[in-house]
Amino acid sequence: MKFDVVDTQNTKVGEIDLDDSVFAAEVRHHLFWEVVKMQLANRRRGTHSTKTVREVAGTGKKPYKQKGTGRARHGASRAMNMRGGGVVHGPRPRDYSYKMPKKALKAALRSALSLRVQQSALHVVRGWAPAKPKTKDALAILGRFDAAKALVVDKGVNEALALSVRNLAKAKYLPAEALNVYDILKYDHLLISEEAVQQLVDRLQTEPSRKELELKEAASNA
Repeated sequence: MKFDVVDTQNTKVGEIDLDDSVFAAEVRHHLFWEVVKMQLANRRRGTHSTKTVREVAGTGKKPYKQKGTGRARHGASRAMNMRGGGVVHGPRPRDYSYKMPKKALKAALRSALSLRVQQSALHVVRGWAPAKPKTKDALAILGRFDAAKALVVDKGVNEALALSVRNLAKAKYLPAEALNVYDILKYDHLLISEEAVQQLVDRLQTEPSRKELELKEAASNA
């Protein structure tokens, strides 16, 4: 698939051949839900904790005598039905993280990239490598793409660009190897360098299935 390459002025400066298996894949919305749920679960610290009866500070002495007061019977002030007492079945520290199959993760990432292509929200940008960090310039460039809420992706470490975007409330910079489904879906536009595109293709490219090869052969013979 041929795709326009633009500069920081949003002017076409060339073309790039995007791999159809990565940028024109089937959009599988159910995978978005699965992957985002996993990513958010993996971010949870799981440090919540409540004290049980044996952990609450206090005496185990009976608060008042069993009979003759007209009040309900109580055995200890630390009991779960007393103010300041222990908690029954409360949250305890735990690990919420889990993993999904690698094939499903890659398929979800291909779907997210393909969705942005379908929405005309993917921009392949050449030459966005500022000499020094400048947030004002980054904001102006995003304005030319009408992409106030944007995810900027480059290959490797582009420190000046990362620092330029860091202070923007509605934009984020990521190296290509850290690109993920949650951030693609969170931001309305995806600005990506040519080098990052190639890195993603190397990471996500799939071999055509037997059915796809048969359809391609049939089309060429027609």
